[in-house]
Amino acid sequence: MTAEAPPDEGPGLGAQSLVQLVVTRIRADILRGALAPGERLVEEQLTRRFGTSRAPLREALRLLGEQGLVEHLPRRGVRVVDLSPRDIEELFGLRDALERFAVGTALADGPPPADRLAALERTIGRIETAAGADRADAHREFHLALVALAGHRHLLRVYEPVLLQLQLYMATNMRREAEVRSAAEGVRRHRALYDAVAGGDAVAALEALTTHGARTYLVSELDESSH
Repeated sequence: MTAEAPPDEGPGLGAQSLVQLVVTRIRADILRGALAPGERLVEEQLTRRFGTSRAPLREALRLLGEQGLVEHLPRRGVRVVDLSPRDIEELFGLRDALERFAVGTALADGPPPADRLAALERTIGRIETAAGADRADAHREFHLALVALAGHRHLLRVYEPVLLQLQLYMATNMRREAEVRSAAEGVRRHRALYDAVAGGDAVAALEALTTHGARTYLVSELDESSH
């Protein structure tokens, strides 16, 4: 990454809510691929770019670490998180298992409550209209709302950290999909899953999850020979 700010960015972000603004900008760069997995985040470059001191920058990096997007390495600084192929496969497999359990639980006695279904449907509206990092957030919210259908608080506590660790790779997968397929296809896939759940059809919902394409475009990340 370069020390200079892009042309559309001002020389600094201002004092108000500075930490959150820095978090938002770095997070957006990571999720859109401007900062690659494993790339070091150099404090001197970032303080110049954002026109801030080290203290708010370090707090922003700490928060990004809690979000699963950066990792702090002893004596080596901070870098964008870089999971191994095995880690990615295991986390996606765990996510899939938790989602299938959630859907099975949610549909055990028929369709879920109307308020939970409405929350899930709202996320599809966000997927339709959002772009960039906002679209990645909309997809993450869809999956959270899907698991919340089960009304199982302890399940959500287990599920959310898994989703946090995967958000970079989910965003990468979506970005690459957008290069070869229309956005409407992704919306259709989410809508089909919603329709099956709303209809109380557990078999159709679990089939829709199977073909959801969670990591179809992560070939290089999942290729052990590339590491």
